[in-house]
Amino acid sequence: MSTIRYRNLDSLKSFGELQRASPTDLPALLERDAGRRVEQYTAPIVDGMHYNFAAKAVDDTIVELLHRLAHEAQLLEKYRATVNGEIINTGEQRMVLHHLTRGEIGPDVNLNGRSLLRFYRDQHQRAFAFAEKVHTGEIVGSTGKQFDTVVQIGIGGSDLGPRAVFYALQNYVLHDHGEQPLQARFISNVDPDDAAGVLAGIDPETTLFVLVSKSGTTQETLTNEAFVLDALEQTGVSGLHPRKHIVAVTSETSPLARSSEYLDAFYIDDYIGGRYSSTSPVGSVVLSLAFGPSVVGRFLVGAHRADLAALENPVERNAAVLDALTGVYERNVLGYSATAVLPYSQALSRFPAHLQQLDMESNGKRVNRFGEPVAYATGPLVFGEPGTNGQHSFYQLLHQGTDIVPMQFIGFRRSQLQQDLEFEGSSSQRKLNANLIAQIVAFAIGQYNEDANKAFPGGRPSSLIYAERLTPEVLGALLSHYENKVMFQGFAWNINSFDQEGVQLGKVLTKQILAEDGSAPPAITALRKLLGV
Repeated sequence: MSTIRYRNLDSLKSFGELQRASPTDLPALLERDAGRRVEQYTAPIVDGMHYNFAAKAVDDTIVELLHRLAHEAQLLEKYRATVNGEIINTGEQRMVLHHLTRGEIGPDVNLNGRSLLRFYRDQHQRAFAFAEKVHTGEIVGSTGKQFDTVVQIGIGGSDLGPRAVFYALQNYVLHDHGEQPLQARFISNVDPDDAAGVLAGIDPETTLFVLVSKSGTTQETLTNEAFVLDALEQTGVSGLHPRKHIVAVTSETSPLARSSEYLDAFYIDDYIGGRYSSTSPVGSVVLSLAFGPSVVGRFLVGAHRADLAALENPVERNAAVLDALTGVYERNVLGYSATAVLPYSQALSRFPAHLQQLDMESNGKRVNRFGEPVAYATGPLVFGEPGTNGQHSFYQLLHQGTDIVPMQFIGFRRSQLQQDLEFEGSSSQRKLNANLIAQIVAFAIGQYNEDANKAFPGGRPSSLIYAERLTPEVLGALLSHYENKVMFQGFAWNINSFDQEGVQLGKVLTKQILAEDGSAPPAITALRKLLGV
């Protein structure tokens, strides 16, 4: 087995060859060779779900160089090292083990005699058992009423991923299971209007709260918990004990874990980063309460299968590797600074927001794994909204703006609810997918017009992830695909994708402002009066 070397992107021979390779003419490639490209520029994510990059600005020569780059950068070897428990998060000297939260992948990781795979599985099973007791009425609220609503209180990775997954599967559960065991709501922003708005629409006697903070010290989350507790205490309902309506998801060493006041507690550890935690109890507690354990189990299976595919498939057929490296090529050779995620599924309305955190918090780094500045661009700006809404919004810039923004489309042959309407000769789902196809072609090929205002330059690259229908397994695979894509890009850039020091400075300054002890910088003193702080 070859020794793993962590090297900067610009030191790799294959990257130099990529820089010297002739750029492609995307419109000409598609006009001349569309059929072969659509067929061959496809790789499986899992059975029934594929990544297609026929509309990317790459040809066979560039694709071959991307394969060489994957081998030279040892992307698969570094993935294996990750799941084997090597120290990958160099900033915090930690292992990176979110892959173990969805299923066995590679050998188990043991720490101080404890099987971490078994620990993660046990926490899921505890969450599932708790949810079933809530659903059957064995566990009820403090006034004796059965729970009908769950509210997650968290922020960042404790909110964005689970919220995106909930929205993505809500219609599926209603259609395929006939009912949703509990309604779910989310509180994240420390803005009091967020918590107040959620509380105004619930019955405190029948609501269960899930408080999520790995450290047990997250300022926004604890402030929102205090807001909720105060509101529940002000209801005046006889026999209502607010803390007996709260379960915690936290680490075993946090202050929350030691509190006997909560109804229960479920555990994660330092090897599961927040933005990678949707397949840990951060997601499984609220989602199993909302949907039932079987749905969450299927979601975890889908993520696990995509993990295995990204680990075992050769780079030539590895969707996560190909997605990652076409992105590296666009960022570091073509010079594109942003990418748009465009799901043609309303169920994925919050998925771009989750990917925004996943990608930008992971790969928004200016130094390599050893703390040395890098001389090349790293993570791109990520944004997106569902189609077709986005077409009537920011697509104008994507089509005719001065900057080229690569796009990632996501589409499905069938809708979740499978309710449709024939109108003007076609169904709503056919119209949706016709729009998706039209956008891929319009972006890539463009249109000539003597009127410059009506001319479309084309040459705007995109990829497409597609499947039959958005099911729990498909959603799990989709989540895993993007997590692995981000991981592979971080390896290619030789950065640490698993810490987030960039969020810490603002936290420190916020505490200084609130302390009012004179420790804040002069600029803060000058700005206080503007917002009445």
